Amino acid sequence: MATDYYAVLGVSRDASDDEIKQAYRKMARKYHPDIAGPEYQEKFQEINKAYEILSDPEKKRMVDQGIDPEDPQASAGFGGFSQGGYGSFADIFDDLGGMFGGFGGRSRGPQPRVQPGSDVLADLRIPLKVAVFGGVQEVQSRTYITCPTCHGNGSADGSQPVTCSVCKGTGFQQKVTRVLMTQMMTQVECSNCHGFGTVIPNPCTQCGGSGRVADEHVEKVNVPAGVQDGTRMRVAGRGNVGLGGGQPGDLYIDIHVAADKQFVRVGNDLHCWVSVPMVWAALGHEVTLSTFDGPQNVELKPGTQPEEEIRVKGLGAGILNSPGERGDVVAHVQVKVPKKLNSAQREALEAFDKASKSDKPEQFARPSKGRDRGLFDHLKNMFTGE
Repeated sequence: MATDYYAVLGVSRDASDDEIKQAYRKMARKYHPDIAGPEYQEKFQEINKAYEILSDPEKKRMVDQGIDPEDPQASAGFGGFSQGGYGSFADIFDDLGGMFGGFGGRSRGPQPRVQPGSDVLADLRIPLKVAVFGGVQEVQSRTYITCPTCHGNGSADGSQPVTCSVCKGTGFQQKVTRVLMTQMMTQVECSNCHGFGTVIPNPCTQCGGSGRVADEHVEKVNVPAGVQDGTRMRVAGRGNVGLGGGQPGDLYIDIHVAADKQFVRVGNDLHCWVSVPMVWAALGHEVTLSTFDGPQNVELKPGTQPEEEIRVKGLGAGILNSPGERGDVVAHVQVKVPKKLNSAQREALEAFDKASKSDKPEQFARPSKGRDRGLFDHLKNMFTGE
């Protein structure tokens, strides 16, 4: 069973990045083996791993989709993740804000209430035609927006935050901790103001003082012509608004191009298969191809062989970052051989057979250029007199 990384950190599945980070820092301080004791080594590693997963947008996305990023088979193709968490004894005490009594260290000031927002990742599924021509599409996403009630201030009455009475504005408290049989003074986040150094006396009832609220909305984005399946688009400033109404992050959109019933895209070309009667292939004929630009009449040359290509220039997919340029439509010919013949058809083919008695079956690994191409060349000669 996959690990529930949200449960490890004690947060809900819709927790913000800031809430996940805050929960991790509290648990990491509590369970670090150099503070809580060596018996908590495994617990600390579990907390570290949970934060590493949930602080990485790609890994978090996999978790939300029910995929365990630690499963090599399930996470194949999701390489290049950043590493998170605390790596050493020194790392965690540096985050604690330093310590007094032999380790050096430094003091840390309060956190600003206005903080930059995080990025958001969304998915967009489009038909092949949109990938060919581009166009405006709608993307549904869930982001944090500035609270419409307090406008990011966090206060119900518009008042400004006041200095925390517990930490006196420093954002942290001093705590006596027993480490390796020694009592040491450490700095921990203030339990009253949560590290801000100030408190909001009358918090906004809609956002709880955070200055932002969750919002489900539809974003209209311009998909460029020629976009490929798996492309990631960036829309600047449309991600999560930060705490206190801070500058928003960006919205990233993963493009998924749906399979099409008529075409398969290869590069910028659109490939299709067209089935024609064998007489058309032998004698030549006009064929109508259905394209995204409408019906196109093309010539089937006399003696066309199975799997020959008919190429229509400039009607394929748009070429990304090259306005006005497009690939081609490539039609692969399939020749239909009738399974049942009426009397007239049988007589005609028997006459053809008599005229072809000198033909001998040939067996070879691969047709070579210039070799007799068989049935369709004979049919062409018979009916055209060539």
